[in-house]
Amino acid sequence: MDYKDKVILITGGSKGIGFACAKQFIGQGAKVIISSRIQADIDQALSQLPGAIGFSADLTHEDQASNLVVHIQQTFGGIDVLVNSAGAAKRTPVAELDPKAWRAAMDAKFFTTINVLDPVIKLMAARGHGVIINIIGSGGKVASPTHLAGGSANAALMLATAGLGNAYASSGIRVLGINPGLTETGRVKSGMEAEARFLEVSIEEATTKAVKKIPLGRMATPEEVADLVLFLASDKARYLTGTTITMDGAQTPLI
Repeated sequence: MDYKDKVILITGGSKGIGFACAKQFIGQGAKVIISSRIQADIDQALSQLPGAIGFSADLTHEDQASNLVVHIQQTFGGIDVLVNSAGAAKRTPVAELDPKAWRAAMDAKFFTTINVLDPVIKLMAARGHGVIINIIGSGGKVASPTHLAGGSANAALMLATAGLGNAYASSGIRVLGINPGLTETGRVKSGMEAEARFLEVSIEEATTKAVKKIPLGRMATPEEVADLVLFLASDKARYLTGTTITMDGAQTPLI
């Protein structure tokens, strides 16, 4: 997996899975650009990512996402790999859902991805090559009472991944998704708060119950998800596109 001089854009690259991806791509010689909404998070991440560059942008806004892509295109001559790891819908117990919460979930997850993906995939098609990997989430496969809005956004992204992979395959573009299950990130920790409210237990108890449902007996690490990202972005996965891979420790045994 040789990424020397490849330009990699990782949204949500300042923390969690995105940060782990950035670190591994740098280790393979890539030119890594990360984005995040908060400049302080970018600065903290860049202190641990030698050679990386970061830009702050709120990707729920189409214009900010477009400006980010245009700036990278003009500065670096194109994006070889896009990893969409930004955005996570707030987990909301079903009794607390309202139309505003449903819209917020789509903005936080679906449009945060699509607002970047759309201009990037068109630029990649003009160049005749590129790989896009969407970090989605297994909540799109199972309807959880604490994650219905976010799960719906995830399911929409899975469909978009399949459709775009099919539509752009002849243009030399590969589009793939990854559905991580519970992973050791700050996002999952905050999600356990909603789960605890729903179950009426402590956060620690809710976390213990959730981990017990994983046949492998533990959460994934961000580095394990990054391992898969680097493989899928490489030529070793050159015949894979339009599909989403679930890595949840066999928690949801679905075909």
